Amino acid sequence: PGLGSPPTCPGRAAWTVGASPGWCVPLWGVALLLFGIRDVQAQTVANNRPVYIWQTGPWGRCMGSECGLGGSQSRAVWCAHSEGWTTLHTNCPQAERPDNQQSCFRVCDWHKELYDWQLGAWNQCVPISMRNPGVQRPAVCTRGEEGIQTREVGCVQKADGAPAEDAICEYFEPKPRQEQACLIPCPRDCVVSEFSSWTYCSKTCGIGLQNRVRSVLAPPLFGGSACPNLTEFQTCQPGPCEGEESLYSLKVGPWGPCSLPLLRQTRQAKPDRKERKQRKDRQDRKARQDRQAKKRKNKEKVRERVKEKGRVKDPETRELIKKKRTRNRQNRQGGKFSDLQVGFQTREVMCVHKNGNTAALSLCSQESLPVTFQACVITKDCEVSDWSDWSACSKDCYDLNGPKGQRTRTRTVQQFPVGGGTECPELEESEPCTAQGGGVPPCAVYNWRATEWTECRVDTLLSQQDRRRGNQTGLCGGGIQGREVYCVQASAESPSNLSSLKSREASRPVDNDLCLGVAPNTTQLCHIPCPVECEVSLWSAWGPCTLENCQDQSAKKGFKLRKRRIVNEPTGGTGNCPHLVEAIPCDEPSCYDWLLVKLEECIPDIEECGPGTQIPHVQCVDSEGKYVDRQQCRDAILPMPVLCEVPCPKDCVLSPWTSWSLCSHTCSGKNTEGRQTRARSILAYNAGEGGAPCPNISALQEVRSCNDHPCTVYHWQTGPWGQCIEDTSVPSSNTSVSRGGAGVGGTEPSCSVGMQTRKVICVRVNVGQVPPKKCPESLRPETVRPCLLPCKRDCTATPYSDWTPCPTSCPAGGNNKRKQSRKRIIIQFPANGGQDCPEVLSQERDCDAPSVCPGYRWKTHKWRRCQLVPWSVRQDSPGAQENCGPGLQARAVSCRKLDGGQADIAACLKFASPMPPLTQPCQLPCQDDCQLTSWSKFSSCAANCVGVRTRKRLLVGKSKKRDQCKNTQVYPLSETQYCPCNKYNAQPVGNWSDCILPEGGRVEGQLGMKVQGDIKECGQGYRYQAVVCYDQDNRMVETSRCNSHGYIEEACIIPCPSDCKLSEWSNWSRCSKSCGSGVKVRSKWLREKPYNGGRPCPKLDHVNQVYEVVPCLSDCGQYVWVAEPWSVWKVSNVDLKENCGEGVQTRKVRCMQNTIDGPSDPVEDYLCDPEEMPLGARESQLPCPEDCVLSDWGLWSRCSLPCTGNRTRERSAGPIRQTGQGKPCPPTTEKEACALNSNCFHYSYNITDWSTCQLSERAVCGSGVKTRMLDCVRSDGKSVELRFCEELGLEKKWQMNASCVVECPVNCQLSDWSPWSECTRTCGLAGKLWRRRTVIQASQGDGRPCPTQMEQWKPCPAKPCYRWRYSPWSECKAEGARCGEGLRFRNVSCYVSNGSGHGEGSLVDEELCGDLEQEVDGNKEIVLEETCSVPCPGECYLTDWTGWSPCQLSCVGGDDLGFGSVQVRSRAVLAQEPENLLQCPDQEWEARPCTEGQCYEYKWMTGAWRASSRQVWCQRSDGLNVTGGCLSTSRPVSDRSCVPVCDKPRSYCTEAGICGCEEGYTEVMTSDGLLDQCTLIPVLEIPTAGDNKADVKTIRAVSPTQPNSILPGRSGRTWFLQPFGPDGKLKTWVYGVAAGAFVLIVFIVSMTYLACKKPKKPQRRHHQNNRLKPLTLAYDGDADM
Repeated sequence: PGLGSPPTCPGRAAWTVGASPGWCVPLWGVALLLFGIRDVQAQTVANNRPVYIWQTGPWGRCMGSECGLGGSQSRAVWCAHSEGWTTLHTNCPQAERPDNQQSCFRVCDWHKELYDWQLGAWNQCVPISMRNPGVQRPAVCTRGEEGIQTREVGCVQKADGAPAEDAICEYFEPKPRQEQACLIPCPRDCVVSEFSSWTYCSKTCGIGLQNRVRSVLAPPLFGGSACPNLTEFQTCQPGPCEGEESLYSLKVGPWGPCSLPLLRQTRQAKPDRKERKQRKDRQDRKARQDRQAKKRKNKEKVRERVKEKGRVKDPETRELIKKKRTRNRQNRQGGKFSDLQVGFQTREVMCVHKNGNTAALSLCSQESLPVTFQACVITKDCEVSDWSDWSACSKDCYDLNGPKGQRTRTRTVQQFPVGGGTECPELEESEPCTAQGGGVPPCAVYNWRATEWTECRVDTLLSQQDRRRGNQTGLCGGGIQGREVYCVQASAESPSNLSSLKSREASRPVDNDLCLGVAPNTTQLCHIPCPVECEVSLWSAWGPCTLENCQDQSAKKGFKLRKRRIVNEPTGGTGNCPHLVEAIPCDEPSCYDWLLVKLEECIPDIEECGPGTQIPHVQCVDSEGKYVDRQQCRDAILPMPVLCEVPCPKDCVLSPWTSWSLCSHTCSGKNTEGRQTRARSILAYNAGEGGAPCPNISALQEVRSCNDHPCTVYHWQTGPWGQCIEDTSVPSSNTSVSRGGAGVGGTEPSCSVGMQTRKVICVRVNVGQVPPKKCPESLRPETVRPCLLPCKRDCTATPYSDWTPCPTSCPAGGNNKRKQSRKRIIIQFPANGGQDCPEVLSQERDCDAPSVCPGYRWKTHKWRRCQLVPWSVRQDSPGAQENCGPGLQARAVSCRKLDGGQADIAACLKFASPMPPLTQPCQLPCQDDCQLTSWSKFSSCAANCVGVRTRKRLLVGKSKKRDQCKNTQVYPLSETQYCPCNKYNAQPVGNWSDCILPEGGRVEGQLGMKVQGDIKECGQGYRYQAVVCYDQDNRMVETSRCNSHGYIEEACIIPCPSDCKLSEWSNWSRCSKSCGSGVKVRSKWLREKPYNGGRPCPKLDHVNQVYEVVPCLSDCGQYVWVAEPWSVWKVSNVDLKENCGEGVQTRKVRCMQNTIDGPSDPVEDYLCDPEEMPLGARESQLPCPEDCVLSDWGLWSRCSLPCTGNRTRERSAGPIRQTGQGKPCPPTTEKEACALNSNCFHYSYNITDWSTCQLSERAVCGSGVKTRMLDCVRSDGKSVELRFCEELGLEKKWQMNASCVVECPVNCQLSDWSPWSECTRTCGLAGKLWRRRTVIQASQGDGRPCPTQMEQWKPCPAKPCYRWRYSPWSECKAEGARCGEGLRFRNVSCYVSNGSGHGEGSLVDEELCGDLEQEVDGNKEIVLEETCSVPCPGECYLTDWTGWSPCQLSCVGGDDLGFGSVQVRSRAVLAQEPENLLQCPDQEWEARPCTEGQCYEYKWMTGAWRASSRQVWCQRSDGLNVTGGCLSTSRPVSDRSCVPVCDKPRSYCTEAGICGCEEGYTEVMTSDGLLDQCTLIPVLEIPTAGDNKADVKTIRAVSPTQPNSILPGRSGRTWFLQPFGPDGKLKTWVYGVAAGAFVLIVFIVSMTYLACKKPKKPQRRHHQNNRLKPLTLAYDGDADM
């Protein structure tokens, strides 16, 4: 029984407790069990006592005094309870206590050299699904399956690879990763092309085979399915054979190895006696002939020697001949490099049955057997010497960061490969190197240097419009300047005593390519400070008549002066300012005078009223008006007390005199005199006879003369300061300085003090120069002043650069002499009279022609004697003769320089064309052979298309006497041809080139100066089209044959750029405020938009205007109200007795312009502030006699600020006449409460916005100033004079002016066009010449943008492309046999083409390729014959290899998966006999990696259904039909059949596999979903314009016999209403129509309800809401509105 089943207890009930197997408890034992539970619990507690375990911490760092194995490390060890808390060590078993110390390997820094990580190779990529069972593998592979690959990583000793602890290596760098993600690509099946068409039948009669083949396009990859069969066979039987079929064929085998003939004694076994006798006779006969020939030869030699001895007497000539013979012997060079040994090789001839079995040779009936031997060259492999020592490093200096040098070593050829031996390996190898050794100098370092900047020029920034406006002198502001940049060799840290020669050498220019960094800029923006014009204040008032010089009062001339001051800081000091003082001669001058400050009140002499005096208060002042000590005025007349009168109560009362008016004229002349007036008015009339009467009206006014000085104003006028001239009285130190003295735009250093003078004359205003004594001498300006002379600065130029190298190659034709040049660069221009620059900055000279043109060529030596196959091999061949027949001859080759000197063979192998052949077949003529020379060249033709040309050859030696050789039919000795008839015609080809301007460089500006950046870009140019010349055979020839220089030329125009043109600035508008700060505006408007790349316009507004706005400040006191004195009272209620009561006074009030001398000219009233206009009339009470008379009210006192609380202001009037008889005087003071913005105001400053950036009138751009104004504003918002704010002491915390920059409009600046490039093609029609230019300075601001055309092209002259091409291989022929190893041949011929790559070209004479090295498709190895195999009848064989397929990438969806590219080629099997199919070899294919692969996609294509099937095929994305490549799981169905069969009329099997009806019929289905019948659908015909029955609408059925076509004669459209689909279900449109019909019904019901509904009464709206609102148009600034 198992664990869970208790043993049976017979006859007893049992309990199973837990899973114990033997507990059968009887019922009577239950009580005992219950009693025992308590004991069991007690035991359990005893068994579960606490458990203590040892725990350890991590090992600490390895410590120790020595590196290596002697270290030790420790760790913490403690005792812990199983629940985690720590306890005493004694609770844990001491025997199990872990170690807390161990020995270890102490790592030191030098161990890094001994230990390193060893990385194993990555293992195979394992899919994640195999590592993790939970991950499911994808059903369809798309991109590939993700996997993981692992590798072994361990720490090892570098010396022997012994493993070490990982901790040692981890001390220096972390452990490299041991896992990485990888991708397992999807399997790729083999892809093959379509089959070719069937071949011809392999037999002309009987049963043969036809083959068709296909090629492999893509190999199977990553476990894809293998390639299918590349060949298909089918039997064919053209017809029965008439005779007996040939069963046997003669077959030749391949040639055996080349071997040397055996020694004479071992050649063969002894022949029989007869043969030996015949051979001996032959040898004797031969020996006789040889002896006779030798005698003749020796006699001739003796004769020649005798002649030569008679001719050559001197020993020198004999020595020369001896040397020449020795040299010729050496030159044969056969022994050393090309030890050619001619041997022989044989081949087997056999007879084979058509089933492939070999048969007896006699079964093959043939007249003559093929040759079984031929001469050959013994194969020898290439032999080379050992490597030479490494050459010295090409870099002989030390440079850490620069490129390394190269060192090379070579080996020489000791034996050429002959007879197909292994080719020679590389004879030279190189490796990078650095110079070694202690004394290696550091490499030269090259740095950029720059000349000094040219002068700053502003005119280059002007627009076309500004240039035309003329005056360009005195321009200032932003400009542009240039410099030249050149490369120099940086000198090492040089000692201070370096000679000047050495420092000049350091700046010698070198080739710019040697400088590696970015070249410094050649242009930069600069600034010419704009001159600040002198600004002066207004003239002051004329002063008093004063002595010319109060310090020196001997001169008694007097002048009145007026002055003005300079209010800014003009450029160049105050010398160019206008005069600041004007003088008028006057009489009675005085330097000091009394100034009346005020008059005291009138004090009566006797009583309270009547005549009295006013005591004057005076102060002594000088001519400037300043208070001085009273003692100074001791000579002046002190003002006397003024007589006055205090009116008595009955007297007439007059007001005080007004102040004197302004003088009517500034001076007095014959016709003009200055006048001043003052007035007073009657305040109260006298009381009849008792009081003093009022004066006449005339007495109320007074007139006095003023400005009685003559109108002759004089002033000193100064001329400009002259040039600074060296002062001879001061010792000179003016030496020349170098360019280091001054920075750009800085102040120049000075070297000495000079003198400047100017002219000073006395001028009378409006007259001209007068004698100097008329002007005050004390004010005469100085005429001489000292000045600083700038230092002379000499021109500095670099030394000449080295001469440019001459070309090392020999000039290819032509006698053009090559030139070399050198240049120097001016780095500092002369100034201030320094030494001038040299005129010549570049030199040129002819190059010396190279005496020896480097180059190498092969020299061939004479062919040696023709060597035959040994006679012992040939003698058994029928018809063989011992001393004649085919053989092989050899020659030696040597290497020569182009000048004829000897050179090493290695030089020719490296630089010359391929080595000429060392052997060639030859033929020793037999006695009966005819020998002829080679054909001569054809004779030349006298004229084109006229006459004939011939070539000839001759018979040689004994052939001349043989009759069979004289047969000209067999051996013609001349050939004749008609002279070629050449006709040529020219045709244009290709596109027109760009429009190219004639070479003219830069264009001059308007004023004759070169304008930077204005390269001539427009005007008339020419464009070119190439011309090609063809002969009558449509072959391309040189264009000179068509009398053409290669181009058609046509004039063209490049339109000139036109800049944006604006008008001149308008005048400034008036300031927008008459008091305080406002703005003034001026504008320009657009006259002409830019075109053809001209300068763009600035930002214009919607009316094409550009504005300039500046703040302006109007003086609040420039216009003032001026009131005349009050008129006489007009009393309205006249008391004839008293002449008093209510009355009216009037006065004139005018607005006048205020000047420094006071109000001058009346102006329009609107210019003055209307709020401040004084009253023009007043009503008042004219006091009666004895009434109190008060003066006019004074001004109101100012309200104290702030204008809050109970503040008041007051004014007062003084009593002029006291009352009589105790009458009271009216109050003399008046008060009113201060109210804010009524009579009390707060004041604050207001700051305006910044103006636009203001430039000088002569500046275009650059630094300018922007300004803003400070305004004093009253609390009611009104602008007032600044003094109101100033009097309050308000803080001015704003800056009124700030510098700003206007961006300069820098035109794009381009380099000159580069020289024309080489033609992009060496020949053909598509070649182009290019030239390019670069941007030197990009456009900035509103400058002219860069043109888009940065390169131009024109066609090269069309040249024919000549090249060598192989003819197709000839048919393979096994000479003398029907099949077996044979040869095929081809020729190399000269072809001409147009270089387009289309077509193969045309065959031409070989002379036209004479200049070309003989190579085909880049391969110099010309192969004109090769072995091949001719299949025997019935043999099964492999085709030739196909060409390599296109390079194909592994990709998905056009994305490269990164597995590289591959291409493939294959060879298929061809069979000729059905019986031999089992003997066929296997088909072959091979793949190789390639670059620049293409992505191909494969998809299934389907044809139309035909009955129940259709064609399905796989197509590649380039349109090629293939087998393989498409996913088999997604292949479309190619066959369909319906169950049950669709046998109902008009039914067919649909693509879905169910029965449907033809077009025009609808399906009627049975209840179980099967087709019951096809019912005709009613047709709605819509007639069209061509229907002659368009006026009749009919619905009729289409004839059932024509279901799919419209009835004849009908051109209408036919719509079939077919509600059911082929599956018997309703079509979707039926539901749509039903939904539309439902919506339409709902709409009709709704509209009917609304139409029938009773309308509500309209509510009357209020009249106010019914008003029409005015239409407002929001104008958004668009000019088109």
